[in-house]
Amino acid sequence: MYRNDNNNYKNNRSSGKKHLPREKQSVSVPNENEEVISNAVCGRNAVLELLRSDRAVDKLFVRRGDREGSITLIVAEAIARKIPVVEVERAKIDALAAGANHQGVVAMAAAKEYVSIDEILAIANERGEKPLIVIADEIADPHNLGAIIRCAEGAGAHGLIIPKRRSTGLTAVVDKSSAGALAHLAIAKVTNIAAAIDELKDKGVWIYGAEAGGASYYDTMFDSATAIVLGSEGAGISRLVREKCDFMISIPMYGKVNSFNVSCAAAVVLCEAARQLHRN
Repeated sequence: MYRNDNNNYKNNRSSGKKHLPREKQSVSVPNENEEVISNAVCGRNAVLELLRSDRAVDKLFVRRGDREGSITLIVAEAIARKIPVVEVERAKIDALAAGANHQGVVAMAAAKEYVSIDEILAIANERGEKPLIVIADEIADPHNLGAIIRCAEGAGAHGLIIPKRRSTGLTAVVDKSSAGALAHLAIAKVTNIAAAIDELKDKGVWIYGAEAGGASYYDTMFDSATAIVLGSEGAGISRLVREKCDFMISIPMYGKVNSFNVSCAAAVVLCEAARQLHRN
């Protein structure tokens, strides 16, 4: 399928992959409060994007007395969609937001449904594009996952794959951090990332692991169906997943720090992959 598009280039790749040793670091774990109400979408931008999407919204809570600025537009959007609007006191909306910065507004959305890998590939096919998929390998920080989702959607990726374990789920904090992008990106949740990679390979997708020690992304050709793997904040890409990758790529660093935050790295690599895929 897709993997046959440019076999000459793929077959000439170097088989000797070198990786920089990864320091053992403690991985941040989501705060328990961030998991309390996973379907509460907080903040004006995130709520407005949610209301403009096709996701079902059960109710909109607005802090009593707030009827200015973008709140007016948000309420109007809710009324137009026949969504109940409820005014509540600050204490109530604070509890609904579970500690997130709500800016006076919280929407209770129906939980986002996960899709299958086949459905992500179908999205690419419907758009007439070669697949561009992001694989988040054990991203524990909900802010990072939300930022990655925003980067992926902005770059035109067709979907994102996350594992069921050792990863943050689609919490309110993730949605807030994505600034509404979660509503527009297909998400698959799989039992095993390595097995998901094998499935993608069987369906013609080439796998690129983004980690220190790989070839420069400047010199990488993204000309076929592409999946980009992003590793966890501390340990990076897990060993088995790294071994499954067709290529290891990295971002050259010219300053004193040796790496970007995972969401920053996602933006850099995804934009280059998207540029080449749309050019081709």
